[in-house]
Amino acid sequence: MKREVFTWVAVLGISLLFFVFTGCAASAEAGAWTPSEILNEEYTFEELNPDEITTEWNDSYLFSSREAAQEELERLKQRSVEISETFRPEFEELSGSALLDYIETEKEFSRSFDVLYIYAYTGLSKNVNDQFFSSLLEDAQDLTTEHGKSTSFATIKLTSLPSEEWEQLFSEEPGLEEYRPYFEAVYIRFAEHRPEDEGQVAYLADLENQRMKLQTEAFSQITNNVTRAGNITLENGEEYSVNSQSYYTLLSTDPSRVNREKCYDLRFYHLIDESDSMAALYSEKSRLDDLVAKELNYNDSYEACLYDLYLTDFQVDEMNSVFKERKDIFEGYNDFRKTKLGLETLKPYDLSLELTEEPGEEYTYVDALKGVQKSYAGMDPCFNDIFLEMATGNFIDVYPDPEYGKQPGGYCYELCALQAPALIFMNYNGLISDQKTLTHELGHGINFYLMGNSVDYLYCTGQIYEMEIPSTFNEELFVDYVVENSDRDTAVAVLAQHIGEYQNYFAFQPMITEFEWKAHQLCAENGNASGAELNALWTELFMEYGSDSIEYYAEDSATWTYINHIYLTNNYYTFNYAVSKAITLALFKQYKEDPETFNENYIAYLSAGTTLTPEEKLIKYFGIEINRLLFEDAMDVVELRIAQLEELERDRNRPKFESATESMNVYSGSFWKVPVGE
Repeated sequence: MKREVFTWVAVLGISLLFFVFTGCAASAEAGAWTPSEILNEEYTFEELNPDEITTEWNDSYLFSSREAAQEELERLKQRSVEISETFRPEFEELSGSALLDYIETEKEFSRSFDVLYIYAYTGLSKNVNDQFFSSLLEDAQDLTTEHGKSTSFATIKLTSLPSEEWEQLFSEEPGLEEYRPYFEAVYIRFAEHRPEDEGQVAYLADLENQRMKLQTEAFSQITNNVTRAGNITLENGEEYSVNSQSYYTLLSTDPSRVNREKCYDLRFYHLIDESDSMAALYSEKSRLDDLVAKELNYNDSYEACLYDLYLTDFQVDEMNSVFKERKDIFEGYNDFRKTKLGLETLKPYDLSLELTEEPGEEYTYVDALKGVQKSYAGMDPCFNDIFLEMATGNFIDVYPDPEYGKQPGGYCYELCALQAPALIFMNYNGLISDQKTLTHELGHGINFYLMGNSVDYLYCTGQIYEMEIPSTFNEELFVDYVVENSDRDTAVAVLAQHIGEYQNYFAFQPMITEFEWKAHQLCAENGNASGAELNALWTELFMEYGSDSIEYYAEDSATWTYINHIYLTNNYYTFNYAVSKAITLALFKQYKEDPETFNENYIAYLSAGTTLTPEEKLIKYFGIEINRLLFEDAMDVVELRIAQLEELERDRNRPKFESATESMNVYSGSFWKVPVGE
């Protein structure tokens, strides 16, 4: 299961909560640093002080009490009414000055609302059964709906203006010019996909509200029911409770294949039992998804998703075809895993076990932070500054607590409205994968903080795949550091786990999106879908993307039931992971080739937000295009990584593992010097 973060964006004038790796950022205020200022200073690398590390959120800087949050909700409700009453008459004969006033008023409203929503959402993440936060989140979602309705006059007006009227407004009020890219991204480009009147806006807002409620319900069901499979008896006689955290812990760390099989089987069949109830929820979500899209002149929610992302179905189809055609690349990795474990056949419960001499070795949170920090040694100093502030300032909630209702998984939630570091949500168990999750989320946090202190609030957002780039880039940094600086056993284990993650990015994540698309089609044709139907669909696609060398179960799998992403209001989320990882591997080549130039471009890229379109940013700073060649190159890198893993393993008996990396020419630089497209 991957990680998610959330943001506010205005789409057709309606504020919607998207589960995307984007962020909202405040305009730079007096005293806030910018990346260029750091680059021009002499910098002393400050090491992390373990005594200063914090492990829980302290959200008192958001609100001093629950009562204060409730009071803010009521104030915002009244403020929404005032905005509507003030600006509705102004939009009848819209002037440049009135539009500027409206946009800046809306911006301040959104900033205040952002803080409230973050407080509600993160509070509920800590305990999905907390009725106060559940109610506050529901009320905030309702406020979103009502505010979208009350300001629908602006949506209708701004999406219907011809280009000459836009130019007239810009000429009347020079202050509007800084918002030109915002108007283009949020209003102008949606002229063909706009609501016709305020009645339709109100209808759409109600549909969005229903979708948000279904999302919240799904997360509660997943936490309380779907991922709680019951108990197994381990070989040593111990009773073991299988939940969202313990399941992955056991499969990653228990050398007993009997225990792993018991754990896997219990959850495998439990998910099937839960599939009908989750299918009913998903069917209703699917119906609403496509209904909203069709109201806005899209064929379905998939077309709407791609349009929002500035991508085409051709680009995604090319990507999927590359990954399916070249899935055999991972057979070398699977053979390596099978040999390492001394097995004749790989079963599903063999795929997560850490490939160390003693699986289950725990990496303390302090040590994980130290490793992440050291991986930043070649990056711009601002990486370390932001890292230290997040690690020591109560911005990371670290440890799992599923019995108390803590949601599984992890995410990074921006605090750009306050120009503060992001909030990171973790369920850290000390596994190799947990270290990767930590550096992944810190990558998001660095991105958000750079945007929040570099560009205007309205520009600190972005499309999902581009916002995933800093997190997946962080993963490459971390793995490179570990392989170069650890003992052979650790280097092999971490690199093996990382290649498993490539398999996740380039097979499993695109497959989830294709599952969503076909599940939506199934629901559209039949009105709904049963658990058995969705299980069969999942299994069929899994065979297309998955490995032929792994002996899966004959029964159809219900793995889809617990994947948070398919219940998001933001549909077809997961293929973005594959797009971002392919881009990341291209960027990492540039980093290895010329770190200084790369850092300069990378900081500018992370700071730019939506002042440029995704395509414009990639070309301007890195000369990269999203096409078949990009994905072919990514698979080439996977092939090289697998060869590197095999060489490290062969070299384990030599006195120094550096000879293996030298023989691969990996860290002498040539491994990463193959330009994209060659």
